[in-house]
Amino acid sequence: MARRLPVAHYAPGSKVPHLWSVERETHHTYRDPAEFIDEAKIFKALEATKEHAKDAGRVRDILAKAKQNAFVGHGPNVPDKESEFVQGLNLEECATLLNVDSDNVTLMNDIFDTALAIKNRIYGNRVVLFAPLYIANHCVNSCTYCAFRSANKGMERSILTDDDLREEVAALQLQGHRRILALTGESPTYTFEQFLHAVDVMASVKTEPFGSIRRINVEIPPLSVSDMRRLKATDNVGTFVLFQESYHRDTFKTMHPTGPKSDFDYRVLTQDRAMRAGLDDVGIGALFGLFDYRYEVPYTGMILSTRESPEMRSDLLKCGMSQISAGSRTDVGAYHKDHTLSTEANLGKLAGQPTGDIVKWLLEDGYVPSWCTACYRQGRTGEDFMNICKAGDIHNFCHPNSLLTRQEYLSDYADPDLRAKGEAVIAQEMGEHASEPLSAQALKRLERKMKLVKEGQHDVYI
Repeated sequence: MARRLPVAHYAPGSKVPHLWSVERETHHTYRDPAEFIDEAKIFKALEATKEHAKDAGRVRDILAKAKQNAFVGHGPNVPDKESEFVQGLNLEECATLLNVDSDNVTLMNDIFDTALAIKNRIYGNRVVLFAPLYIANHCVNSCTYCAFRSANKGMERSILTDDDLREEVAALQLQGHRRILALTGESPTYTFEQFLHAVDVMASVKTEPFGSIRRINVEIPPLSVSDMRRLKATDNVGTFVLFQESYHRDTFKTMHPTGPKSDFDYRVLTQDRAMRAGLDDVGIGALFGLFDYRYEVPYTGMILSTRESPEMRSDLLKCGMSQISAGSRTDVGAYHKDHTLSTEANLGKLAGQPTGDIVKWLLEDGYVPSWCTACYRQGRTGEDFMNICKAGDIHNFCHPNSLLTRQEYLSDYADPDLRAKGEAVIAQEMGEHASEPLSAQALKRLERKMKLVKEGQHDVYI
C-alpha cells in the first residue's frame, strides 16, 4: 500500500525538530516498508529449512544452481528473466544455505568456494580500492554501538575547515587514491549546505604529480528527494550509501533509542528517494552482530573494511569481496595529522595499513588492485551496470581499466619493488596466461591505451 511520508522527522522528546534535510517535494508516496521487509516470511523460511540444511546433496544442488545462474542466458536451464532472483537463489534456497551448521567444515568451504567462483565470474580477480574521509563527527543520534553517539561526552567534536579538507584529500591523493567515501554525523551543527560545499572543495583538489579524486561516494544522513537532486546537481557525487544497520525492527529500535535515526521507515526508504532524484547508484549496509546474521542477506556486491585483521581480510576476500578500503583512518583530520586521535582511541585499533602495503598484499595473493572510476563517468551504473554484469561482459571493460589504473598508480606512487611486481602482473594479465582472457577487440584496445599511460597520459580508460 502506498503512503505519504511526513515532510520532516523529529527527535523523540525534543521541542525543536532536527531538520538536516527538508522535503520540498511533498507529493511523493512510497510503499510501506513492512510490505517488502516481511519479517514473518523471513523467519518462516529460516525455520522451515533447518532440516534441508543437513542434506549435503541438497546443499550442493543449490550451490550448483547458484553457479549456473551467475550469468543470465548461460547454462542448460536459463532462469526466468522476470524473476527477482534471476541471478541468484530464491528465499528457501538462501535460507537453506544460511542454516548449514558452521561446524560442517566441508559444506562451509563448498559455500565459500562457490561464493568466490561467482564473484570471479562476474567481477574477476579485481579488487577496487577506496578510502573513507570523515568530515565532521557532531551527531545527535544515540546509536548504542557508535563512538560518535551524542551521549559520548568524552568524544572531541570537530569539523574540517576548507583548508583541513584540502589537506585531507591531498594526503589521500599522495597515497594514490582516486575515490573516497565522504562521511559525516547527523547534527544541525554541521549542515547539508556545508556538506554540499565540502563536495565541491574535495573535487577541486589536485596534487603533484597527477593527483585527483575522480569519484566521491557519500555516506551521510538521509536526504529528502529535493536535497538528493541538489546533491546530484554537484556532478561530483557517485554512490549514495546509507547503513540501515539492522533491517529487523525490534533490534533497530533497541540500538537507536532516540534521535532522527530512530525512524526506521524514513531511513529504510532513503534509497527510494535517491532513485527518484536520479542518483541511480545506491549502497545499503547492515551492521552484522546487532542481530542474527541470517536475517540480513542482500543480493549485492560486498565491501570489506581494512580495519579488520590481516587474517580476517584474507579469509573474507576468498568469500567474494569486490571492494576494500585501504589506509583507513576514522577520526576527523586523521590523514594529515600524526598524533593519536580520539575516535581511534575510543573505537580501538582501527587505523588501516598503508595503502602501498595493501597493494603489495593484494598482488602477492593473486588479486588485481583497481582504482577505476570509468563506469560512473560513462553511465555504466545502477541497472545498466548490472545488465552488463549479468550478460558476462563487464570484464571486457573492468579488467582493462583496472590494469590501466594500476599502471598509472605504479608510475606515480609506487616504490621500485612494488612497481616491478605490479608491472610483472600487468604483463601476465595482458599475455597468454591472463586470469581473465579478453576478447581480441578488448585486448587490442587495452594495448593501445596502455601505451598512452606509459607515455605519461593520465585518466585513460575504456
